[in-house]
Amino acid sequence: MPRIGIRRQWSGMDRTSEIVSLPLGIAQVEWRRNTRARRVSLRIDPRGGSVVVTLPSRAGRGAGMALLQTHADWITTRLASLPGRVAFTDGAELPIAGVIHTIRHVPAARGAAWLHGTELQVAGHAEHLSRRVLDFLRTEAQRRLTDLVAIKAAQLGIRPHRITVKDTISRWGSCAADGSLAFSWRLVMAPHYVQDYVVAHEVAHLRHLNHGSQFWALVAELTDHMEPAMRWLRQEGIRLLRIG
Repeated sequence: MPRIGIRRQWSGMDRTSEIVSLPLGIAQVEWRRNTRARRVSLRIDPRGGSVVVTLPSRAGRGAGMALLQTHADWITTRLASLPGRVAFTDGAELPIAGVIHTIRHVPAARGAAWLHGTELQVAGHAEHLSRRVLDFLRTEAQRRLTDLVAIKAAQLGIRPHRITVKDTISRWGSCAADGSLAFSWRLVMAPHYVQDYVVAHEVAHLRHLNHGSQFWALVAELTDHMEPAMRWLRQEGIRLLRIG
């Protein structure tokens, strides 16, 4: 399995990236060294469209290459099934609260970015468009999710320590032991009922920092959308990771 190109030197690095030739094509492979890992593992990073191989401290690159070879068909199939990427460009379409909006560049307008009907209008120079779209979506996610948290936390008579938005891959939301809540900014693109469920899930963790029966009963009290929202995230969530 020859290497075609290397972005960074492998030796002595905890992280490195390279293009690897597989039997049915090539793949971008991101190597990770994790001293806590017990075995060599791999996963697909849907956001970047790459394969992430994690190596324990004593495993060499050869063990990772062997795992890639063994699962080459699975890797090729998964990569081929990823939805297409949607870049933040003029005319591109993306959902906001589940409703499709078109990015519209209006260079002569004043301001940064704002919603106008089903358009996300962006002012300024073209080279700033992508960043301004991202800034708008992150700010909008912070506003909408914070409002939902306030409503649901008030139902329980509790308050989170703080609320932040991040760009996560494996989790739509999280709750820390100190009561801090974090959400993926990409949730702003999901339908409102999906946002409602994810917020209910994390607020319920402020009372039960586990996934026991009492936790799930509390989630059901905080939202009426648990089952359809979980189904939507399983089926459509990967599309959100391919936007931006």
